Amino acid sequence: MTDRADSVLHPSVPAPVPDECLLTESDAQLLFGGARTVYAFTDEPVTDEELRAIHELAKWAPTAVNAQPLRVVAVRSEEARARLLPCLPRGNREQPAGAPLTLVCAADRGFTETLERVHPRGARHRALLAEGGPGMTAAWARTSATVQVGFLIQAIRAVGLAAGPMNGDRGEELAAEFFPGQDVEVLAVINVGHPGEDACQVRNERLAFDEVYRVL
Repeated sequence: MTDRADSVLHPSVPAPVPDECLLTESDAQLLFGGARTVYAFTDEPVTDEELRAIHELAKWAPTAVNAQPLRVVAVRSEEARARLLPCLPRGNREQPAGAPLTLVCAADRGFTETLERVHPRGARHRALLAEGGPGMTAAWARTSATVQVGFLIQAIRAVGLAAGPMNGDRGEELAAEFFPGQDVEVLAVINVGHPGEDACQVRNERLAFDEVYRVL
């Protein structure tokens, strides 16, 4: 990050905020305005070091009671890719077939097993979720893991790689193939690597503020 004394803060960042939360205008434009979905990749591999670096950034995503329900299977070998492609709709097979790495991202509805380790009041929250029933636990898992997926995409970009996220269509097949015996909901599939030629589509219109927000 640019030194605070030499930077111009992005106009939408209120003050005061902690130093580590400050974004310069160029930071914000790179992080948000520069985000593109990549459809074509080079053959350059994604290393174990890069994958671990992605996790070290993405793990700080905020989740309900620090539950961290996201579970990821990193598909890199040809054998694993051969298992992945038949689980995807035909229209979604070309991108992962050409990507050096594909992440299958799921919300683990069994996240309560680790609550007592990751939250000081984990036992209490685990009991509350048990009282709320499986629907409440599933909703918590889905919401928090979805937030984690967003952080994961930005972490991929932060280490110099490109991301091509896709919906987790045919999620039950993906869950059975890559999360056997786990109670999960597949949320997304993310292709990862270095962008190839004609990697991105033409950027289309975004909805205006008044079309998205209602201020009450």
